[in-house]
Amino acid sequence: MLSSDNQKNVAPRDPSDLTIGDLLVALADHKDKPLVFRYDGQPVKPGYHVTEVKAGQFSALDCEANPESWSEIFVQLWDVDEGGPVHMPAGKFSAIIRKVSDHVALDQAAKLTFEVSDGVRPMELHRAARPSLVGDAIEVELSPRPSSCKPRDRWLKEQANGAQCCNDASALRVCCS
Repeated sequence: MLSSDNQKNVAPRDPSDLTIGDLLVALADHKDKPLVFRYDGQPVKPGYHVTEVKAGQFSALDCEANPESWSEIFVQLWDVDEGGPVHMPAGKFSAIIRKVSDHVALDQAAKLTFEVSDGVRPMELHRAARPSLVGDAIEVELSPRPSSCKPRDRWLKEQANGAQCCNDASALRVCCS
């Protein structure tokens, strides 16, 4: 098998992506509050299960043959109503993640992806928004994880940075000459 040095092009993390470390820190002060994940405009059922937590290191080529590498953690949620009338406490979710980390190396800064299924519909990949306190529960909104073209995304970011630079009169001579 051929191998290459993919470490020089670490895929940039989208700042809007939540990491497992971010999530655990946000839950730390709310251990007894119900943790409610929401997707498709609805909360997961109170009996949802965390069925699997996976950590992966990925190496890939983007559509312009640029090597990329990143780490990612997948938390699989089974959206069923088998656990009782209330959602899992945030402390129990955190304990599950801690137990996993006893056996699997979890990069606290890794990209976090949720895999969600009700056991009937196909599993869907979601990204998580920052947790928020809603009533007496901690809610985490999940939204579908879109695909993207990394070279295009990098180009758009460069254009946005250039536009900001060119709008700053004091930096105009340095950035836009």
